[in-house]
Amino acid sequence: MKKTALSMVALILATPIQAAPPEGVATEATKAANARVAAELPIADQTDFENANRGFLAKIEADKILNEDGSVAWDSHQFDFITGAAPDTVNPSLWRQAKLNSIHGLFEVVPGIYQIRGYDLAQMTLIAGKTGWIIIDPLTTPAPSKAGLALANKTLGERPVVAVIFTHSHGDHFGGIAGVASPEDIKAGKIQVIAPHGFLAESVGESVIAGTAMNRRVQYQFGTALPVGTTGQVGGGLGQKLSSGDVSLVPPTRSISKDGETLVIDGITFDFMDAGETEAPAEMVFYMPQFNALHSAEVATRTFHNVLTPRGALVRDTLKWSKVIDAMLAKYGDKADVMLASHHWPTWGSNNVQAALKNQRGIYRYVHDQTMRQANQGATMDEIAENIGEPDFAKTDFGVRDYYGTLNHNSKAVYQRYFGWWDAVPAHYHELPPVEASKKYVAAMGGTAKALAVGEKAFADGDYRWAATVFNHLVFADPADEAAKQWLASTYEQLGFQAEAGTWRNIYLVGARELREGNNIKNAISTANAEVLNGIPAIDLFDAMATRFNPAKMKGDGGILRFWFPDRKEAVSIDLGKSVMFPRKEAYDITREGSDTQITISRPLFTKLLMREISPMELIRDKKMIISGDDALMANMFMALDEVNPQFDIVTP
Repeated sequence: MKKTALSMVALILATPIQAAPPEGVATEATKAANARVAAELPIADQTDFENANRGFLAKIEADKILNEDGSVAWDSHQFDFITGAAPDTVNPSLWRQAKLNSIHGLFEVVPGIYQIRGYDLAQMTLIAGKTGWIIIDPLTTPAPSKAGLALANKTLGERPVVAVIFTHSHGDHFGGIAGVASPEDIKAGKIQVIAPHGFLAESVGESVIAGTAMNRRVQYQFGTALPVGTTGQVGGGLGQKLSSGDVSLVPPTRSISKDGETLVIDGITFDFMDAGETEAPAEMVFYMPQFNALHSAEVATRTFHNVLTPRGALVRDTLKWSKVIDAMLAKYGDKADVMLASHHWPTWGSNNVQAALKNQRGIYRYVHDQTMRQANQGATMDEIAENIGEPDFAKTDFGVRDYYGTLNHNSKAVYQRYFGWWDAVPAHYHELPPVEASKKYVAAMGGTAKALAVGEKAFADGDYRWAATVFNHLVFADPADEAAKQWLASTYEQLGFQAEAGTWRNIYLVGARELREGNNIKNAISTANAEVLNGIPAIDLFDAMATRFNPAKMKGDGGILRFWFPDRKEAVSIDLGKSVMFPRKEAYDITREGSDTQITISRPLFTKLLMREISPMELIRDKKMIISGDDALMANMFMALDEVNPQFDIVTP
């Protein structure tokens, strides 16, 4: 044994440092892995393709959908290359899903219900009411939703928008509302905006409070800046990709109760069922008896979803998720002749709807129960993820496969929900930070050259997960090590080429790109824009500001500030200390006393002040901001706020 070990060490040490393999080429190990997938799954089954093309009416004529500033929101031909058999550089199952997701246009689900599909990550549904359109989930950004509505009006006849329904609190389902509904019409009561209870607070939490970090991670999850192609982005599994532009946000004019409600909107009956704390903290599904149609929002789509999305979010409750789907099945399963969702294509036929719901229910219950079964036997999070397996129906139902969420990733999320991040191994409780640990790992392997040789051998053996671990330690130990960065990029690329999940592929390929080209990606989506900031309650805006408060920058002893926003009749007080900035919502009572500083300003101007589009002195000079009391206190508060870095490093320290 000792002699063999010494021989292996000698072999590794004798291996010269090689150049990383060429970019964009699948290795023999990757080709073999993808071939196994093609052999194990019924890739040729055409049922989904028949459903995805059913009811086609028209396509958007323009090659590109443009934002108001002339930038491209969506390129209608960007995925035209996805035809024929899967190339070596794409998992065949993901290639099949990308083919389906890239089918685009206006489709009739049943007479009176239509969908705009394939111009954003999500789908927009239009329901023909008695006098106008009821729009469900108006996409991520305004330009595609506007173009989609125009296509529907051109094809089906002009109708005004009378209502917009947000099924849940994720930006790809509300961010494009400005393209289909003007603030003036909403304010005048011409257009209802309906959402589940808690919608605004939850959308703010993701779009503003954690928005900077989430937007950065979105670049990885969705591959927003990856070139589209067989060695780059082919789709995100849940849809092809996010459209580009500024997200808009409008507070709902009506919230649906957590107990559900039945509403008649422009002559159409909607039976709403609460689905919060499943795919989103605030979510609802609904049944329309006139059409025998069930809209499952994002609770049940044609993929296994994320239980903990890579961009970051609260861990979702898979047990409740499965029970909500079961409630949908019990209440609507034998009534619904069609099930449509906010992503993918519909399912027609009562038996097919029930089968789809049973399998969707099953996949979330499977990952929950099998994770907890193993955890209660003492298995750790990583051990469970390796041994989670898959249910029998995943071999034949592509709608529960790992295109967006994965059984590996989601089992870890279930574990985290119940136990947190620690696996109960003492050595993992207070580990060294990554840079320090990596330096010690590289030293323990005998230095940079020897560690690099270990990684190269792992790569040559097709052991890419181990190769990634070794090369990542080298990069974190010395970010200037170009050889290690190139090898790590090549390793990430092969892992991406093999991934069935669009999210995993994007994450690996973005990592590879940033290692090769540097961290220079411009985010294609903006949630921290004036429209979003103006749309949220003042207290939520100040809660987000408080997350930027840096005690090291705080000058003075602090005090109490009170902000008055007369245009919105909002008031917020700030208890500013040396270490904590604590906002409190207050009643709008301008006679109230007890503050050291009072500031009166309109919300739109305050937003401009936050975005540094206008200076405080300019506002004071023009008497558009009135400060009484200790004006230095407000200056101290603003000077203590960190500037956010929306493009922080990820693949390097």
